Amino acid sequence: MIIQPLIDLANICAKKGIKNIILSPGSRCAPITLAFARHPDLHCRTISDERSAAFIALGMAQQLKKPVVLVCTSGTAALNYAPAVAEAFFQQIPLIIITADRPAEWIDQWDGQTIRQEKIYGRHIKKDYSFPDEFSHQDKAWHANRISNEAINISQSFPAGPVHINIPLREPFYPAENEKFDYSSDVRLVEQVDNENILSEEALIKLKSQLGSYNKIMIVPGQQSPNKELQILLDDISKSKKAIIVTDTISNLQSEQTINFHDQFISFTDKKSLKPDLIISFGKSIISKSLKLFLRESNADHWHIQPNGEVPDTYQGLSKYIYCDINQFLNFLNKHLDHANQAFYQAWHEANNAIDSKMADALENIDFGEFKAIYKILKHIPKNSKLHLANSMSVRYVNFLGPREQEIICNRGTSGIDGSNSTAVGCTFTTKDFVSLVTGDLAFFYDRNAFWHNYAFNNLRIILLNNQSGGIFRLIDGPSKQAELEEFFETKQALQAENLAKDFNFKYYTAKDEVTLEKALEEFYHPSIRPKILEIQSDSVKNAQILKNFKHILKEDLQ
Repeated sequence: MIIQPLIDLANICAKKGIKNIILSPGSRCAPITLAFARHPDLHCRTISDERSAAFIALGMAQQLKKPVVLVCTSGTAALNYAPAVAEAFFQQIPLIIITADRPAEWIDQWDGQTIRQEKIYGRHIKKDYSFPDEFSHQDKAWHANRISNEAINISQSFPAGPVHINIPLREPFYPAENEKFDYSSDVRLVEQVDNENILSEEALIKLKSQLGSYNKIMIVPGQQSPNKELQILLDDISKSKKAIIVTDTISNLQSEQTINFHDQFISFTDKKSLKPDLIISFGKSIISKSLKLFLRESNADHWHIQPNGEVPDTYQGLSKYIYCDINQFLNFLNKHLDHANQAFYQAWHEANNAIDSKMADALENIDFGEFKAIYKILKHIPKNSKLHLANSMSVRYVNFLGPREQEIICNRGTSGIDGSNSTAVGCTFTTKDFVSLVTGDLAFFYDRNAFWHNYAFNNLRIILLNNQSGGIFRLIDGPSKQAELEEFFETKQALQAENLAKDFNFKYYTAKDEVTLEKALEEFYHPSIRPKILEIQSDSVKNAQILKNFKHILKEDLQ
């Protein structure tokens, strides 16, 4: 039996420029699946594991800057989307989540694959909708059309994010054998026109006057995609010594002009000389806990810039949020800021340059382990590769090492380890360039179903740091001092990636020292018909000691 509003939902997605659909197999979702799968302008893929499917969709939407649609059946299938939904919400990535459901009268009646699906994602969703469960009156079809249009529009308005459409369906689920679907060209579209978020001349005059009260200004970009125009503006502000720019690797705005090594010196440098009187932030989260704590203790005023929406008080000093385009605001700053306090500017740049000058020698002289392996590997990753970083130590190692030429992608919305592989696989579906994933063993094996499908991703390169445990817990004071460290925090495991590589047809390499690492890297980035895994085998205890020694060397040189 054909349900025309479902056909129209797929058609509205296509007409609004959505092209990619991730389907997970099921019976109750069959009418929705067929509506999308038969549309001539939509590209559908089937991913059986819903948790992986959702992160694959997220990885695609990150790159496409357009919503990707997810479709699953009723019951716990919908719950398995939840980790990626939360990540998409905090990373501001648009997803259209469509879940099939039982009609309302069958909820809580012990019917199969039936749970309470309305508002299932709680507060980690921009908006949720309940589709009509029958269309006997024309207003029901009108309502379905309105939901379809509104959900797509809301997913893309700032801040972008996931929306949920829950669709109750009754049997029969399947059309007759030769039934045709009508993707009518006259389906109603509701367009959204956004404001440009430009500050008025009056607002700019007021801000210019207020800026005169500060001369120790720190600009802190949060996580975002690369932006050449922003990079040029920030570099100009830094070169002219009007403010300091403090950047994490996930900002994708690091350069020779920005402060990139704050994690290595902020904890043991004279904090009084580094203290700002105004913090200006934009983008999303930052990695550095030490920087966050420093800024919270600074008592500096904090201005956050974004087009609209809720503004977090990350540094506990929020005094102004400014709704405007960040390019407009940085151009305004560059034009109207006076020179920063000389001692403040020099304190930051001298500490940063001192670390920078010591890094190469210190890295060459440390023992081999996963940190040195990452240092060596990063030199071989092509400039145009997308570089995905799993959470815990992978992203921190790369952050320690300073500016990168590749686009950096990491799931820092919730900072979980659960979807790193899948997000990277989703990225491979959007580009022919290499996609590199640096990941630890727990994150990697946790998400192995990322590779359980029938689609090619031969441009994927995985660098697996396998120390048989969650090594980050050796670097955190609390768990590292507990007798239960290995069993209950590190979670020791004995898995190797070689068998997984055979299961999923990866080319497999392994390295235990610099010689075998360099040998593997000779061909790791050669084009191939298969994806590749390079497994770095190391010891968790030794890795922790290497990093501590490295930090100690840098600290000694600066004191």
